[in-house]
Amino acid sequence: MTTAIIANLEKLLGGPRDGALLRYSLGNEHFKAGDFEPAVTRLREAVERDPTYSAAWKLLGKALSEAARPAEALAAYQQGIVVAEGKGDLQAAKEMTVFARRLHRQLPTTDA
Repeated sequence: MTTAIIANLEKLLGGPRDGALLRYSLGNEHFKAGDFEPAVTRLREAVERDPTYSAAWKLLGKALSEAARPAEALAAYQQGIVVAEGKGDLQAAKEMTVFARRLHRQLPTTDA
């Protein structure tokens, strides 16, 4: 079913309904299908189109984490936290803070 949804959503790209929500929806469907690299691409497009889209930042962080790109995931979460707090989206900010903390613990330290 996800493949059909992706195909239908991709038909809308470049049309009048193309925007952050469409890109987020495509990223979410790719994520659910376990296709993390295409998910990352679409979610990056979503936050480029709407940098204040806190849900897209959160899912971007998750997709990057699943794609074994923890440093990039941490950066996405950190940006997402700033965005979410700025919008008053405190629940999203809390969730991303927890995810970011977990990732930070997994990353190698750069202490000299």
